[in-house]
Amino acid sequence: MIEELYKKYHQELISWSQNMTGNLHTAEELVQEAFLRAMLHEDVLKNLQDQQCRSWLYRTIKNLYVDRVRHRSKETMVEEFPQHQKYSEEITRLEWEELLEALPDMEGLIFSLRYLEGYNSKQIGEMLSLPPGTIRFKLSSARQHLKESLGGKKYV
Repeated sequence: MIEELYKKYHQELISWSQNMTGNLHTAEELVQEAFLRAMLHEDVLKNLQDQQCRSWLYRTIKNLYVDRVRHRSKETMVEEFPQHQKYSEEITRLEWEELLEALPDMEGLIFSLRYLEGYNSKQIGEMLSLPPGTIRFKLSSARQHLKESLGGKKYV
């Protein structure tokens, strides 16, 4: 059944998605993900008429794209741990560890997971059972506390 939907709607969905996203690669990824989800929900789709299946695919692609856009807009933090020449010369790794351990309310852990381990806010939130917005707030607070601890120097 999914194979029939794929043959029938794949190119149409790619075109529509490309118009929506402005990018062929993103459009192909969205359509591929929608068909993967269709395979996971085949039991639901086989009870729907053809037009309903088509609508389900369009809605799924739209929702996937909206989720991507939301995720991207929320992840506005610095992507990597700040690297400065002064950092390597003036602050040792041990001193950074001490600074992070001194941060209140899991800020050190969250900061480490984000900037040293590379997890994003959503992933950290899932690990710690906290909303991504709370994680971003705690990251902002951690950066502020670190700036204060460093005497306002621009390491963080």
